[in-house]
Parts: sequence; structure tokens; C-alpha cells
Amino acid sequence: QVQLVESGGGLVQAGGSLRLSCAASGHTFNLYVMSWFRQAPGKEREFVSSITLRGGSNTDYADSVKGRFTISRDTAKSTVYLQMNSLKPEDTAIYYCAARQTTNHIYWGRGTQVTVSS
Repeated sequence: QVQLVESGGGLVQAGGSLRLSCAASGHTFNLYVMSWFRQAPGKEREFVSSITLRGGSNTDYADSVKGRFTISRDTAKSTVYLQMNSLKPEDTAIYYCAARQTTNHIYWGRGTQVTVSS
């Protein structure tokens, strides 16, 4: 089992920044990629960013956040971060952390609310 706990959400004005954290615990040894997704009210959950946990830190971003968001990892702490800059009202959503095992099983966190006011 793997537990994921997100933190760092909150209320920020447009143009501001937030840093989300996702701490993994439990059987983390066979995790190979961690990702951030988000879900806005009335919309489907969508991919935001991902990072591989082994070897080089290969990253991927949704087009809507490229150049504004940066994903990073601290392997020693089993933690992944999402630095969000130049936030826009359309970034308002619940942000979820996900972790994929080598078996392709995916674990999800409970989410953290990000609200960007205009």
C-alpha cells in the first residue's frame, strides 16, 4: 500500500504562486512515476504534470501549464512538488497527486484545493 498526502493548496490572487507537495509513504520502493491531476467544478479530471522517479527526472506538462508550472522531486523524502507561478483563475481546481507502481497500479491522494481569484 502507498499513501499520498497533498499539501500547499490555498487561495491566491491571479498572477500569484503556490507550491504543492505530495508526500508518499508505505511501499514506495516500486513507484516509478508520480503525477499531478486537477479537477475543476463540473469538469473531468485532467492531467497537469508528471515526473519519473528512477534515473533521470523526465518531466511532462499539459500545454495549459507549460512555462508556468514546474514539477520536481526529493527522492530522499519521497516527495514531489508542483511549483505553480503566474496562476490564473482557470487554474482553480482540486489538485490530486497520483503515483504509479511498476505493476501499473495507481494510487491517489485526497486532493488539495487551489483557488485563484481574479
